[in-house]
Amino acid sequence: MWIAVRERFRRFAADLVLTDEQVQDGVTKFTNIGRSLERTCYGGNFGDHPPVFMVGSWGKRTQVRPPRDLDCFFIMPASEKARFDARSGNVQSALLQEVKGSLELTYPSSRMRGDGQVVEVAFNSLTVEVLPVFAIGNGQFWMPDTNGGGAWKIVDPIAQINVVHAADTAMNGNVRLLSKMMKLWAREQNVSIKSFLIELLVAEFLPARGNGGYDFFWYDYYVRDFFIYLLSRVNGYIAIPGTGQYLPLGNDWAYKATRARDVAIEACHWEYHDYDVTAGQEWQKIFGNRIQTHIR
Repeated sequence: MWIAVRERFRRFAADLVLTDEQVQDGVTKFTNIGRSLERTCYGGNFGDHPPVFMVGSWGKRTQVRPPRDLDCFFIMPASEKARFDARSGNVQSALLQEVKGSLELTYPSSRMRGDGQVVEVAFNSLTVEVLPVFAIGNGQFWMPDTNGGGAWKIVDPIAQINVVHAADTAMNGNVRLLSKMMKLWAREQNVSIKSFLIELLVAEFLPARGNGGYDFFWYDYYVRDFFIYLLSRVNGYIAIPGTGQYLPLGNDWAYKATRARDVAIEACHWEYHDYDVTAGQEWQKIFGNRIQTHIR
């Protein structure tokens, strides 16, 4: 029984990994943006490592091939916050526009947008989302939010990265792998749930499930049971590491998660009976053609 599960999910996981060229492309764009802003904000380049670091999926190493965007924090000089705070109006918007204007000098042919919380720099291969921040200490930062007239918000991306890393280490790498699969589901099915919420939910789910550190032979059950767990959190809240903030999970995604759960239950049934092609056809209703039907 289950003769196709291990190989099916091994191939699926491998297909989600970024190529060396995609990784290098992202790192190069990220580094060059950091150097460009370092010249503007600090008056020069002072080494190989500008004051910029990856957050989001690149920071947590949960990127899905092909990558669509790369999130990064650029650490502004501390004195700049006082300069902006001395202004009137939406100073957070003014900060984003200033950063955007600086990057436009370096990348005049790239499409850019600066609003909400980030400056988006759209390249042909991916979009880099730059968030200028001010260090508070202990891994926390003030970030600009232009909504509602503008405000500074405290964020702690290092705490999020550490939570995912610790759970992934305890679960033999399964937290990152399962997160990638669930993020592909959200991408393929246009599910309205944020990627970082998926990552945090997977980091909760696998340690709590028990037997969360096994190999690919268990992945049909991991997928099925995560959808069951996800549905148990409808209209609930999730704690954001490091800040003490609780975010509502809502229910906009519940219908698609219910459908995915039901399909996964059916796929597990066919995997058990070794109808590997039929099982694969069910999995493709969740993940698209990135997961294979024919294994033997």
